[in-house]
Amino acid sequence: MDREVDACDEASAGRREFVALEEPLQLTLDGHPVAVVMRTPGHDEELVRGFLLSEGIIASAGEVRRLEVEGNHARVFLHRAADLGRLRRNLFSASSCGICGKATIESILAGHPPIEAAARFPAAALLAAPARLREGQSTFSRTGGLHAAGLFDAAGRPRCIREDVGRHNAVDKVIGSVPPEQAGACFLMVSGRVSFEIMQKALAARIPLVAAISAPSSLAVEFARESGQALVAFLRPPRFNVYAGEVV
Repeated sequence: MDREVDACDEASAGRREFVALEEPLQLTLDGHPVAVVMRTPGHDEELVRGFLLSEGIIASAGEVRRLEVEGNHARVFLHRAADLGRLRRNLFSASSCGICGKATIESILAGHPPIEAAARFPAAALLAAPARLREGQSTFSRTGGLHAAGLFDAAGRPRCIREDVGRHNAVDKVIGSVPPEQAGACFLMVSGRVSFEIMQKALAARIPLVAAISAPSSLAVEFARESGQALVAFLRPPRFNVYAGEVV
């Protein structure tokens, strides 16, 4: 989603430009406010489900009894009592991973076991993904201001592509769109760099390989090697770098 605004530069007195929408989404869980997410409106139910899955609050969408989105408010009710303490701990760890490093990785792996037998994907499927991801970035084409994430199968075909002003939101929207039992047969691709948090979210969804057009962070590489995930970065056909795991 985007909005038209006035803009000008040295060569023009004024013109109309499109900018990406950014609005807050307040999330309440069983009546308790738990987060405010700055996101691009659209696919909000997927965003909420993906957020809850990637933070380990739910293991499947079936645990959600009711999900209501009205404007910039999302209300979620579960079939069981939510572990709000765990959510707060996860959010704290994500915001402070620069000082916790190894301890944070060990804490996350305690809740999300490493992937034992990760699926492998042909190099041809990986190399086909950037162009297909770009084809799904309709709002980016108008604004140049959104991140994208996509889930791709072993043939490099997109299962889901989503855009958002927040790279983590785009990942959550994708995770929330596909059942976890199907995500294990797909790889995740992001349009920018890959961070520790993105690897963490992919592991929670049991996604075995993460690919990025740009660079990985050091902690993302360390996490991938500990979690049994494959990590591919600088995926710019005809080349890519493998930082963890294997591809076919």
